[in-house]
Amino acid sequence: MALRPHILLVLVLARAFCQSPGPAPAATPAPAPVGAPAPAQPETSVKDETATFRSRVNLIQVPVVVRDKNGHATGNLKIDDFVLSDNGKPQFLTKFSVEKAGGKAPAAVAVQAADPTEPSSKAPPILPDRFIIYLFDDVHADFATLVQVRDAAINHLDANMQETDRAAIFTTSGQGIEDFTNNHAVLKMALMALRPRPIGRPAMQQCPDMTFYLADIIQNQNNPSALEMSIDQTIVCANLINLPNPRPTAESMVRGATGQLLASGEHESRVAMSVVKDALRRLSGVAGQRMLVIASPGFYTTSSLHSDKSDLIERAIKANVVINTLDARGLYTDASFDASRQTTLGTTIATGAQYSQFLREEASANADILAELAYGTGGTFSQNTNDFKAAFTKLAAAPEYIYMLGFSPQNLKIDGRYHKLKVALKNGKELTLQARRGYFAPKEQKNPEETAKSEIEEALFSREEMRDIPVTLHTQFFKRDEANARLSVINRIDLRPLHFRKADNRNYDDLVVVTAVFDSNGRFVNANKQSVTMRLLDDTVAKKLAAPLSVRTSFDLQPGIYAVRVVVRDTEGQLMSAANGAVEIP
Repeated sequence: MALRPHILLVLVLARAFCQSPGPAPAATPAPAPVGAPAPAQPETSVKDETATFRSRVNLIQVPVVVRDKNGHATGNLKIDDFVLSDNGKPQFLTKFSVEKAGGKAPAAVAVQAADPTEPSSKAPPILPDRFIIYLFDDVHADFATLVQVRDAAINHLDANMQETDRAAIFTTSGQGIEDFTNNHAVLKMALMALRPRPIGRPAMQQCPDMTFYLADIIQNQNNPSALEMSIDQTIVCANLINLPNPRPTAESMVRGATGQLLASGEHESRVAMSVVKDALRRLSGVAGQRMLVIASPGFYTTSSLHSDKSDLIERAIKANVVINTLDARGLYTDASFDASRQTTLGTTIATGAQYSQFLREEASANADILAELAYGTGGTFSQNTNDFKAAFTKLAAAPEYIYMLGFSPQNLKIDGRYHKLKVALKNGKELTLQARRGYFAPKEQKNPEETAKSEIEEALFSREEMRDIPVTLHTQFFKRDEANARLSVINRIDLRPLHFRKADNRNYDDLVVVTAVFDSNGRFVNANKQSVTMRLLDDTVAKKLAAPLSVRTSFDLQPGIYAVRVVVRDTEGQLMSAANGAVEIP
């Protein structure tokens, strides 16, 4: 069975950590012979080992989209135009940027063939610069809903997919997934295979007529009105009305149904959210504009799932993924009750009206997660429309401008509590604003090793090019035969911006250099990691810094087009650089 790309990535990074030698335990050196010179400590050494990064300051990032009265995103605001509060307390913004939509393709790099029969240079290869995952909620949607969004998605892809676009099809059930490709026939085949795949809910209406939302407000929120309404309905649907005292029997049936619906409903919601997490992992491994488009009727999330929802938003922000969502229920109205549900009426007319009110509340609660995922990542939420083709076209385009606000909470308690965020404009006339609604404080401090792993992965799979430490990327390949080649990547690093720590007549710093290769569809191929230990003598430091440091690594590949990414980070100054390249092996 083929491993998913993100699983392969985790295994590769885990292997790098497990196989890399850690710091050796301190040992007392054997005494040197009298008169023998002390062993010289090398000034620079390169090893395949893992450096542990220092934990970063808690930075909460808040994507904000501001639109004018015509609905167009604006990009001319400054940091002083925004006011942000955390649980009602004003915060000082430590980060501010304006991101313009449109992915940036990896820069072309010079390619030199080791084989003299090959051309010494080639025109820059064309690599994709926009990656979109279309995620269809086949767990919660019915067949009619899936057919509508499926046909609209097919028409949308036929009309709008460009040569530099790559699309993938994901489903919340995990079945019928198609990885990134620009092959329309393959994408259409995956879309045509969509069908409802509920996990735990009954396929047909039951008695009591219970939903996940009703079960939660009855059992977890102790709503007496909902309980009495469900008891009243059960007396009718279970034909208990002729019993001398039907209420105890009906209540027992309601309590049993709520327990079952809570278990199955929460399981389905967790599964759906785990697939969203998988999609974010997949998108984090591609270089270019990244979008996740979710088509779903929405699904309910209990309070126990709210931190998971916040975690999805945090992951998307860190991975520069915009989440756009479509309410697949289409255009709907607030009818007095749903005639398709035969138990909406109980022993009184008031029961039917009350049930309809709960259904309206449930519809709103189900859509909340779609709105929060979109607004929390700078995306768009499309609701109450039957023009799904136009909706897909709109959702496949990121807002033209996204403001990224960042702040570091003072004295943030590690208690896992929810913090409510509010973003406003000092002068917001005729402007509307959408922003992240809140975040959860961490529940525990991260283990240093886990912190190192997550920071390495985050840096390696970010599409951002950073220039704290100037680095240039050069490649060379040698073809062993028609099907196999070795690609060498030489990273030349300018050490002059580094902040060395002085001790014992030496200048201390460490570098971690990570080089990764991705195929033309953005799939992770392999990564190599090297640590550079520098203990430069005061007498030679100027000479050492005058010339770039070269760090070389190689990959065994088949002919094709590849994206290459290198990330460099130092320990003392915590400076970071990242560069992208593209190579073609004929």
